[in-house]
Amino acid sequence: MLRDIFNELFVLELANNHWGSLDRGLRIINDYAKIVRVNGVKAAIKLQFRDVNSFIHKKHRKHDEIRYIWKTTVTEMPWNQLRHLVDTIKKSGCLTMATPFDEKSVDKCIEFGVEIIKVASSDLNDWPLLEKIAAAKKPTIVSTGGSSLKELDDLVRFFSSRNIPMAINHCVSLYPSEDGELELNQIDFLRNRYPDHVIGFSTHEYHDWTSSMLISYAKGARTFERHIDVNADDKEIAKYCSLPHQIDTWFKAFFKAKEMCGGSGSHKRVCSKKELQYLEGLVRGVYAKRDLCKGQVFEHGTIDQDVYMAIPLLKGQLSCRELISGEKILKPIKKDDPIFIDSVDSPYATEPILRSYIYDRGITVDDLTNDREDEE
Repeated sequence: MLRDIFNELFVLELANNHWGSLDRGLRIINDYAKIVRVNGVKAAIKLQFRDVNSFIHKKHRKHDEIRYIWKTTVTEMPWNQLRHLVDTIKKSGCLTMATPFDEKSVDKCIEFGVEIIKVASSDLNDWPLLEKIAAAKKPTIVSTGGSSLKELDDLVRFFSSRNIPMAINHCVSLYPSEDGELELNQIDFLRNRYPDHVIGFSTHEYHDWTSSMLISYAKGARTFERHIDVNADDKEIAKYCSLPHQIDTWFKAFFKAKEMCGGSGSHKRVCSKKELQYLEGLVRGVYAKRDLCKGQVFEHGTIDQDVYMAIPLLKGQLSCRELISGEKILKPIKKDDPIFIDSVDSPYATEPILRSYIYDRGITVDDLTNDREDEE
């Protein structure tokens, strides 16, 4: 069965540590492929795909003060070079895997023959992107960082109804994570709630490479993920990244203390405000693709002609999470302008608690004013 691909699978997350350099990316792949071969494990080397021109709104690509925008632009790599990295991973004996952050990147996963697709924690309820990923019909791993129980149930039901093999990774989206933040008992919860799926553990810890590996295995996790990097090119190594000798230790890991097990394994954990704020910075906002008139209604079949999604997400702006067919526009909106929640007929605009949630997240227009004036 296709789901067997997840069993005892180690995912080595290359992310953007190639820093836009093909040579650096090739070195990372080759170095880790050797560690994989020596240890005789099944491993996938995972890349991140972004179509930068559409992923970042054209007016905000020079906003270096927004870390995610800066990191995305400085590590951008041409598609032909990313394809070369995919081909090199295949030749190394590792499985190919990628996290697509936009719809075009899903197309590239298919075009390049990527074997496994990853859904990032920030995209668990980005339904336009999820529908595109599901259409690819590839084995998919999802990370659960920052999710609510309802969101996770909806996601599992969505992929299961389409007969798409899916593994579910427990993940705490804090970079790096302290031992006391690992919440390893969540593996028990996920196994009990979703017994038909392989449960895994994606970790960003940095104190040791032995304890949580075997604690999570003993709890039933069967796929495991860590970020990887190499000492080269005078690039700083992030605390949550592992070096080749540490991944070798990880493959040979033993038990550690119970402190990593965290809280209860009988219910979904409550995500910290810090984690949710981090993930909200990765959520795409809704922008007008063309001039929109008052009274216009978003229709499922034509909504992609009216709007597009890009970062950054502004305070009060409609996000990919709230974009729903049937919403009516209350005031004219110009092409490429953000669509604010007050501009559509939505309960988020009138219900105080829901409205407060929309206006508490994202960045303010004032944060961008100076840069806009410089551009003009």
